[in-house]
Amino acid sequence: MFDFSIVGGGMVGATMALGLNELGFKVALIEANKPKEFEASQEPDKRVSAINLHSEQLLNKLGAWQFIQQMRVCVYRRLSVWDEESCRTDFSCQSIGKSHLGHIIENRIVQLGLLGAIEKTSNITCFWDHKVDSIQSENVTTIKLNNGVKVNSKIVVGADGGNSLVRQMANIGVQGWQYNQQALAINIKTNTPQQDITWQQFTPKGPIAYLPLYDSYGSLVWYNHAKDVQHLKNLTKDKLKQEILKTFPDDLVDFDVLSVTSFPLTRMHANQYSKHNTVLVGDAAHTINPLAGQGVNLGFKDIAVLLEELSKKLDTLGHTKVLEPANQHTWMASYEKRRRKHNLSMMSGMDLLYAAFSNDVAPLKLIRNLGLKLANRAGLLKKQALKYAIGLNE
Repeated sequence: MFDFSIVGGGMVGATMALGLNELGFKVALIEANKPKEFEASQEPDKRVSAINLHSEQLLNKLGAWQFIQQMRVCVYRRLSVWDEESCRTDFSCQSIGKSHLGHIIENRIVQLGLLGAIEKTSNITCFWDHKVDSIQSENVTTIKLNNGVKVNSKIVVGADGGNSLVRQMANIGVQGWQYNQQALAINIKTNTPQQDITWQQFTPKGPIAYLPLYDSYGSLVWYNHAKDVQHLKNLTKDKLKQEILKTFPDDLVDFDVLSVTSFPLTRMHANQYSKHNTVLVGDAAHTINPLAGQGVNLGFKDIAVLLEELSKKLDTLGHTKVLEPANQHTWMASYEKRRRKHNLSMMSGMDLLYAAFSNDVAPLKLIRNLGLKLANRAGLLKKQALKYAIGLNE
């Protein structure tokens, strides 16, 4: 019998497991696809994330950051955003007295770092390469896996992404929509040393962005309509490079295209984050327009708050009572109250930003460029906005 079963062993689920282990709980971690082992000779993966300072601090506290650093990361110290080049807003770590703003890391590397930390624990049992067949919940939840194994626990954590099976089986509804654009992710090898700046330019068709990776690798993100994304994906590497050069700004250094993938853009918000003895975290609870790279960082924030609220009740009730049905609701409800408001405001803020910038309407173009120019001179407000972006302020 486990205290918690976590369905989904990705970045968010594995972090949740380590956090619960630190609080002294017995945890089952169930994941359908174990990540491929790391080899230094491997080219960068197609899916990467901007891990902000708050997320880094959480990963460090839980013992995973040391394993991540032993593989490969890329620090970024500067961030630039603009529409027209003359109306550019530049942020730097020095302006807020920090050594850096965050790191750009392949998702798999983060996951492998978390697994390195998990292997050092004794309270986490991993069920790798197992899919969930069914979940039956009463006072105790039984998760039946595709090999017939049954995992019993008092509480289930859904960390299994936007199409969460846990959420569906708990009969938790969602609200949201799919955007009429997709994001094209292009891995490149640049002909310059590793950079420490990530930037984003707004265009009428949508944003285009550059994320530096380890050594001289990088990742480009190109928002576009689905049919255009499909066209670009089907081009040869040389022809795709020519299209990139036509669209991306001169800030982009010389490069070679390595690989291309695309993903849909979806906004989704669960109607509730918990129900009975089930609780949702990360993309299982909310998905957001990746405009500002906040997706996985919101998931890490979920975990930090959930662990904090659970810890408060743990201090007064103890390990056994805190998981009793009568007491579960209190810390789950506190977690949802704190996170729902913040996640919703972040989702709405990204939508507003996207709507304001992804067009060529003259009055809006004038207003937004004036806003960016003023933002670059805003002093204290600019610093607060940067702290908010890297997770140091809610």
